[in-house]
Order: sequence, then structure tokens, then C-alpha cells
Amino acid sequence: MDGKKILIIDDSLVVLKVLEMTLSAYGYEAFTARNGDEGISIARREKPDLILLDINFRPEPGQAQGGGVVWDGFLILDCLRRMDEAQGVPIIIITGGDPQEYQKRCFGGGVVAILPKPVEPDTLLALVRQTLGETVAEG
Repeated sequence: MDGKKILIIDDSLVVLKVLEMTLSAYGYEAFTARNGDEGISIARREKPDLILLDINFRPEPGQAQGGGVVWDGFLILDCLRRMDEAQGVPIIIITGGDPQEYQKRCFGGGVVAILPKPVEPDTLLALVRQTLGETVAEG
């Protein structure tokens, strides 16, 4: 691996930290975002090689009263699909919901897989390597 960039967008600090530590331990440069604003900004700035995106986001304080955009994974996915900086970037959806429920809305436009939470590290790493076209030397 040559330090490929992976952007993780999830509203859970625990999920962000676990995924960031897992990916970093295997030589990836991991960036984290807790909401759509941060995720879109980081995607523009860093031009990641892969994006891990949650679907379900809790509204942030103040959003319920009209204090900004209420992001969910589908809105973020739609924005990413339209951004020049994210064109062709594969996206792996991670969700605590039922993956079957999201298949029609997610596949196409760069989404390559949907993983259920909690994400199994070995499964994630295998999928990341496969998606990025990396081979693992045996021995």
C-alpha cells in the first residue's frame, strides 16, 4: 500500500476512531468526518481513493429548529456523486440498519458494497484491498 487515502464519514466517534485506527495500522491515510459538511469539505481537499459512508445520521443540536442542513448518508452520497473531486471514487456503505433496505438507493454511482455494523476488521480490510485493486503478499 502506498498510503492511499480513505475518508470515513460517520456520526459515531467510536466508529470513526476504530475504523481510523484499523486502516492506519495497515498503512492507509485515514480522514474522518462526523457529518456531511465535514465529509464534503475533506473530499474536496484530500481527493480520497475510497470513501466509507454511514447512512443513518442523528441530527446535530440546533438542526431540528432549522439550524442548517440535516445530513443523512443518502444526501451525502448524492453530493459526492456530483462532485468532480469524488468522480470515480468507490464508496463502501456502512450501516447499523438492514443492508437489504438500502440496496436500491445505494448501488450505482460508485457504491461497491454495503457492510453491516459492527464492521468486522478482517472483512473491511479484505474489501478495501479488493476495491483498491491491491494484492496481499502471502508468506
